[in-house]
Amino acid sequence: MAALQPPVCDFDWQAPHFSLPGTDGNTYSLTDLAGEKSTLVMFICNHCPFVLAILDKIIRDAHDMKAHGIGVVAICSNDHVSHPADSFENMQLLAEKHEFPFPYLHDADQIVARNYDAVCTPDFFGFNKDLGLQYRGRLDATRMGTSPSDLRRDLFEAMKQIAETGQGPDHQVPSIGCSIKWK
Repeated sequence: MAALQPPVCDFDWQAPHFSLPGTDGNTYSLTDLAGEKSTLVMFICNHCPFVLAILDKIIRDAHDMKAHGIGVVAICSNDHVSHPADSFENMQLLAEKHEFPFPYLHDADQIVARNYDAVCTPDFFGFNKDLGLQYRGRLDATRMGTSPSDLRRDLFEAMKQIAETGQGPDHQVPSIGCSIKWK
């Protein structure tokens, strides 16, 4: 498994709109999910060891972001034929098991991932209230097999800054993860 990194943040790039089915039975658009002050769109999946290593932190940060007017959504775009763990049914099970505090959406045709130029799981896109990109970095410095509890919360701090100022941090460390599993 080769780890991939997304490119650095293209500041003010506009978030492409979407409408996707959620694991809760509802369909959501970007407009439905946009936060009052900023919005986090993340590409994750069920099977990726990089995602699984930080899943509890993703959930913690999503809970904490809500208090700052930040909307949060997760999207799975992986090909479920080649990776059955990422099927819609398994997405529903994962979201229920971990009580996701955000909608978990299925991008079955992979158009949303292509429109966002998503590269890996996890891939985080932090937008300001005008849906201009301000952050495309990592959650924190966690690497496979290591997860100290005292790491700086890069994603949370960046999203909080975006909510407060409309601008993301100048210095951003890319996320790292498994490639999107394209059809």
